[in-house]
Amino acid sequence: MGFCQLLKKASLVGAFFVPGIWLSAAQAQVFCPAPAALARVDVQRVVDGDTVRLEDGRSVRMIGLNAPEIGKKGRPDEPFAVAARLRLQTLVDASEGRVGLVPGRERKDHYGRTLAHLYGANGENLEAQLLADGLGFQVGVAPNVDLVTCQQAAEDSARQARLGVWHQSPVQSAEQLKRSGFAVVGGRVSRIERNRGGIWIELQGALVLRIAPDLISQFDTTLLDGLQGRSIEARGWVQDRARRGGLKSGQARWLLPLTAPGMLKTTP
Repeated sequence: MGFCQLLKKASLVGAFFVPGIWLSAAQAQVFCPAPAALARVDVQRVVDGDTVRLEDGRSVRMIGLNAPEIGKKGRPDEPFAVAARLRLQTLVDASEGRVGLVPGRERKDHYGRTLAHLYGANGENLEAQLLADGLGFQVGVAPNVDLVTCQQAAEDSARQARLGVWHQSPVQSAEQLKRSGFAVVGGRVSRIERNRGGIWIELQGALVLRIAPDLISQFDTTLLDGLQGRSIEARGWVQDRARRGGLKSGQARWLLPLTAPGMLKTTP
């Protein structure tokens, strides 16, 4: 598919900006500059807005970025999915197909993909550039959280400017959840419970957030203890407990595991 066709398709899912606007957004501030030395790898193709395939056969899932999903199995593309892939392709092309790669502390995901940060020839972090353009959501999954702060700053710049996925607020209330998958959810904390399964934070009876026992030490427990009755925003991959057969009487249907402290914040 040619550039014009891709841009036309992107416009159909809400991509209202063009490459010139992308560049002005990304160049306004440099987020997450590259380390002094890093390996260079050749990109065979851009799969989607957060995944590339290398010439050596590896698939690389970019750390800290969750781009909108390209449609599969009859599902339509999510808004800005095509724009995200097009933007990443532009960034790779600007580096003549050769990018810097820094592997994560955890080097593989459960699909066998390499987890890594990618950098352009100009030394700028590619995940942060997509976040600054509003073409994805910042995510943190321990232990790969080294760039969380600067990537959050990149996302904040897009959110304030209402670019891309932030043009209209993507934040759902707990009651609005209809399916599993990635979501940004807001709500008021109705109950907090600690047990052998970790810390459970319930939002208005419809959604429960879970911090696994091995991750609790990464969170500010004083902050967590003060969440009762507070409004919060959480993000991550929502699970439907009813479909998994794990829903008991009185339990919230939806479960969102918190994978790092940056996936939860209080709101006014």
